Amino acid sequence: MSPYPVNLELSGQPVLVVGGGPVAARKVAGLQSADARVTVVSPAAVREIGADPDVRWLARHYRPGEVASYRLAVTATDDPAVNAAVRADGDRANVFVNSADDPSNCSFTLPAVARRGDLQITVSTGGRSPGLARWLRRRLEGQLSDGYDDLLALLTEARAEARATFGTSEIAGWDTALDDGLLELVQQNRAVEARERLLGHLGLRNQEVLA
Repeated sequence: MSPYPVNLELSGQPVLVVGGGPVAARKVAGLQSADARVTVVSPAAVREIGADPDVRWLARHYRPGEVASYRLAVTATDDPAVNAAVRADGDRANVFVNSADDPSNCSFTLPAVARRGDLQITVSTGGRSPGLARWLRRRLEGQLSDGYDDLLALLTEARAEARATFGTSEIAGWDTALDDGLLELVQQNRAVEARERLLGHLGLRNQEVLA
């Protein structure tokens, strides 16, 4: 089966991390970047977890069924039995569970993410090879040159104008506009010209202004 890719809105949502080692710390950091409310369950924890006032650390073992109190869960232990128990509890409670380096106990997988401001490009191998996903992410990061943030801002503004004019932003012209050198214009500090070119492709301006 092919997994269904989504971006989750976790701001303010309770998320459980089972495990307290370096891998768990990386998972916690990623969840915190999404503004999730993170609870860690582990008898011991690395300093990044234990000394973080924004992390609720419960210094004990996982208790059967407690995953039901959370919106999402991640296991980062070296004990397959614990991972399997959390996954089984999650299935019963309709809570999605990711198990680090244990795809058989995952109900969702985490892609590698290349970021440039609000722009995110994700790479997933369906849990088969995290190493390949990370390698491809690094290659993509190298291609996200300056200008993408400004281009995204320009497109966001134009999308709002399209909605106001047509009642929807699902209109023709986006692809042809992006193929028409918008990024290069933004990178050359020619934002006004880029904007007029974009709006022309979207039917929001008379093409004559582009001459």
